[in-house]
Amino acid sequence: MITTTITAGLVHGAAELETTERGLRPHRLPATVPARFPDPQLTMVEAQPSGVRIVVRTAARTVELHCHPSRVGYRGADRPRGSIDLVIGDEIVASDRLGDGDLAEVDLRTGTSEFRPGGPHTATFTDLPAGDKVVEIWLPHNEAVELIALRTDEPVQPVTSGRRLWVHHGSSISHGSNATTPARTWPAVAARRAGVDLRNLGLGGSALVDSFTARVIRDAPADLISVKLGINVVNLDGMRLRTFVPAVHGFLDTIRDGHPRTPMVVISPIFCAIHEDTPGPGAVDPATLGTDQVRFVATGRPGDRELGRLSLQVIREALASLAERRADDPNLHYLDGTVLYGEKDAAAHPLPDALHPDTATHQLIGERFADHAFGPDGPFHR
Repeated sequence: MITTTITAGLVHGAAELETTERGLRPHRLPATVPARFPDPQLTMVEAQPSGVRIVVRTAARTVELHCHPSRVGYRGADRPRGSIDLVIGDEIVASDRLGDGDLAEVDLRTGTSEFRPGGPHTATFTDLPAGDKVVEIWLPHNEAVELIALRTDEPVQPVTSGRRLWVHHGSSISHGSNATTPARTWPAVAARRAGVDLRNLGLGGSALVDSFTARVIRDAPADLISVKLGINVVNLDGMRLRTFVPAVHGFLDTIRDGHPRTPMVVISPIFCAIHEDTPGPGAVDPATLGTDQVRFVATGRPGDRELGRLSLQVIREALASLAERRADDPNLHYLDGTVLYGEKDAAAHPLPDALHPDTATHQLIGERFADHAFGPDGPFHR
């Protein structure tokens, strides 16, 4: 087997690679962001490499990725382990479920945590198609990982893609929550369906119209941009209508400073029954801890719009109006999130935890977004 040193030229979709004692840890935000704002949730999710992949050209029939996973677990709310996907020609050829690795286990009832160190993991993919091909190794979307070694039975070369680069920002749904593997998150589904390269800035619990995220997008290479805003603001009960609308204007203005004419889609939240008419904060339903399915609830008062409190219906109205007021920007487009997943879809594809879609629904949302945005009349059509 040939061991290839993993370098930045082989890793697509990351902002930076941190050198650790074991290897390289991909980050989706530059180090300046957590240095200035070391929020534990943001620090955790930006280090989970959703959309990040190792891309090589090779004739190899066997590929191994030696790595060290690190995850956060919640006692009484067990979640499936992360996976590594191998993709050839936009098709998922194989998936490898992670084992071992470090675990920081949090007790949601007491707030205490326990660290349990573990060993490395090797993802092995065999019997790959013969001949020269581009191989993409999609890293886990829900666990941090340190890249130690890439081993193949034939040499590998870096790949410079001629595809358009799509930068997407959103919440945990865009991050990939409840999807079983990284190439099955809805942005990954859409990117593969549309034949574009993805940089996923879906940040679980952290799509809060933060100015530093807008600056990251402003400074990033991008041929296409989308931002999906609203659900985390409601979950956190973090803003009122008076502050939300100007914050979104400023967010978009900052992006436009670096990408004045880049096609951009503003997406409002998908349907989520618990928050449609009920403001946050959102919370874990304590009665579901320790059961087969933990669920979320909204703790606000149904129908409460006093003092500008935000529900998803209010958010959609506000974003639609905001887009109309920016009609002088011909490359800015608005998409109602219920087009991707609406009330009728909730009957056929219910959200398992009342907040996040399952893998089949990620597929549905990804296909619908690709068909809408990249279709003949879509904002991302060539």
